[in-house]
Amino acid sequence: MNLPGSQRSVQKLVEEHYSALYRYAYRLTGSAVDAEDLTQDTFCQAQLKLGQLRDRARAKAWLFSILRNAYLHRVRATRQEHVVSLEWVGDLPERLPDPLPEVEPERLQQALNELPEVFRTPVILYYFEDFSYRDIAEQMDLPIGTVMSRLARAKGHLRARLLQVSPAVLAEGPRRVSDGL
Repeated sequence: MNLPGSQRSVQKLVEEHYSALYRYAYRLTGSAVDAEDLTQDTFCQAQLKLGQLRDRARAKAWLFSILRNAYLHRVRATRQEHVVSLEWVGDLPERLPDPLPEVEPERLQQALNELPEVFRTPVILYYFEDFSYRDIAEQMDLPIGTVMSRLARAKGHLRARLLQVSPAVLAEGPRRVSDGL
């Protein structure tokens, strides 16, 4: 098959980045069907905006930005925002059980879905897609300190949600959460 240059370029982007984009979309949406749609929309947008990609080495970050923007557009359009207060995170015990227990993927996804997008995106990019703080900060147009803060708060929420904390530990009183997950 003899494809024009832009189609070959997009085909190569799909081959190289489909899996990572699908995983990211799945973690954002919590749904395989929505993740497939979002990933496909991302590559359609990429084809339309291929001229904007100046540095081929930054293609992954560029595609992740397109996907995130498409996701945010969908969230705004449907007005289905999940709101979880993270103010009580300071009430968690400092010391975590050794070793950390296994967490079922469904429970993890449910806990991720409860996080507001501004907390969920950094967690997904950092822990699931191996983005650096700097890459996340650039993609979300935030200072690195804000990215680090959001990661810490999100981890506290996920710890509280996923780890079984005994009532005796909580009775010891509130403590600050360490950032050592």
